[in-house]
Amino acid sequence: MAGIAGQKEKAQKENMQKIDLTTLTLPQLAQLKQQLEQDLSLYQDSLQTLKIAQTKFQESAESAEKLESTQEGAPILVPLTGSMYVPGKISKPEQPLIDIGTGYYAENTIEKAKSYFKRKVKFVTEQMEKVQMLGIEKSQVRDAVAEVMDLKVQAQVAANPQQAAPVRT
Repeated sequence: MAGIAGQKEKAQKENMQKIDLTTLTLPQLAQLKQQLEQDLSLYQDSLQTLKIAQTKFQESAESAEKLESTQEGAPILVPLTGSMYVPGKISKPEQPLIDIGTGYYAENTIEKAKSYFKRKVKFVTEQMEKVQMLGIEKSQVRDAVAEVMDLKVQAQVAANPQQAAPVRT
């Protein structure tokens, strides 16, 4: 999956073009700025989603840690839904079931479970860093677009001073 994401990122960079912002009209700049703001909003949403996933994996790693000292038959609350739990008992604390996604579970040792969750935390953290870098780049471009827009508005005002001056009656 990381390979596919890397290929997409490389393809996007190859398809990118440099545009002289000063050659664009104000409406084009406004549209570009709006698109950049939408992209930034999407990146923020992605970061929040990744942060939630990161937290869940960290909590799962901590739970796997706690299983090392848990005895067989210890009481536990088993989630049926996001808000409904039923009482249960731990049957094999040394071999926890690991949720590996889309409703699939794998029985593993505690060490393998901890390792799995640490790898997941590392992967999600790396993805967060990539999204943050993209956000910083988009933010810089948006700021440059806003600056060019301001310069163009100032140039228009300077070219037509009678339109900018308030009318006195």
